[in-house]
Amino acid sequence: MEKLAQYIEQTVLKPNTILEDVERVCQEAVSHNFPVVIIPPFFVAQARAFLIKSDVRIGTVIGFPLGYNLPEVKILETELAIEEGADDIDMVVNIAAVKSKDWESVNKEVKSIVQICHQSGKIFKLIFETCLLDDEEIEKLCSICNDLGVDYAKTSTGFSTAGADVETISKMRSWLIPTIKIKASGGIKDKNLLQNLIQAGADRIGTSMGIKII
Repeated sequence: MEKLAQYIEQTVLKPNTILEDVERVCQEAVSHNFPVVIIPPFFVAQARAFLIKSDVRIGTVIGFPLGYNLPEVKILETELAIEEGADDIDMVVNIAAVKSKDWESVNKEVKSIVQICHQSGKIFKLIFETCLLDDEEIEKLCSICNDLGVDYAKTSTGFSTAGADVETISKMRSWLIPTIKIKASGGIKDKNLLQNLIQAGADRIGTSMGIKII
């Protein structure tokens, strides 16, 4: 159980999340040794209070879940989340720009958020939403991650047509340099899938089902 727990980022991002849900996942993370909780930006400050005596990291989401916010909005979201106490920033890539092959815009936006996070000593994860992308687009995003020093490439928001799968994780691992980690997320509800994703190359698992899985 302890071995699996170290991979899990216990998550609550449903639109009707309430403070009690956030308090619960924080308590679960502490009691089960999950390294990170992922919560809505609205609750970051409260989560900081819940975890004041804990080593659990607080993660939140930016440009979530569709990704096509203007870069200036994502920058402000990131700065405010860090001010509120976020340790990890999970940002949805501008999927519209990716599908439009506007790689210059994608690169510029990711670079700006990476710089803000790293200057503040925070972890940055880029959410691809792989179910909406073809292999060429996923490989290109991996290349951008390699060039810009993204900390984690993350598969999914959990709000689109599908989540992480073993084949995609394996491909991403082959395209990313070893120093960049992978977070698999979206639809991970059982131990067998979790273990297969880890075997394929995932370093972290984002799920709302951490307690059930372990």
